Amino acid sequence: MCQKPIRQSGVHMSDRTIGDLAKAMGKIDFAMLTTRTEGGQLATRPMSNNSDVEWDGDSYYFTYDDTRTVSDIERDPHVALSFQGRAGILGAPPLFVAVEGEAGIIRDKATFADHWTSDLERWFPDGIDTPGMALIKVAAVRVHYWDGEEEGEVAPRA
Repeated sequence: MCQKPIRQSGVHMSDRTIGDLAKAMGKIDFAMLTTRTEGGQLATRPMSNNSDVEWDGDSYYFTYDDTRTVSDIERDPHVALSFQGRAGILGAPPLFVAVEGEAGIIRDKATFADHWTSDLERWFPDGIDTPGMALIKVAAVRVHYWDGEEEGEVAPRA
């Protein structure tokens, strides 16, 4: 007997967990991070997770402290992330993930070290000692995904 997922309010509910979604997202390096600007407009930019893909609902992105991204987050921590995986075999649609989250700015070198990869030296030549470096942490509040015909939400924390 095959049972289809329950459809509720336009969303297929599934038994997928944050861990299941993290595995599916494992090869997605870039996210689009959306913040609200001082004038109230939305600003979106690509951010690399630098292969830090052990995703549990928290996302980390290195930046410089003097960017508009940082000032936007300090003014309004409500942000959105969107991820898109590669198309599947035989023309299957890619995985899409939308995250609503609360962002914060980290300026702690020990935390920098926890998320550092050597590929970052291209943008931060002095490693975790690069002057003016900051780390954006986005804690997921709501996670919605579309994977082929399956659509649903997962709890951001297990």
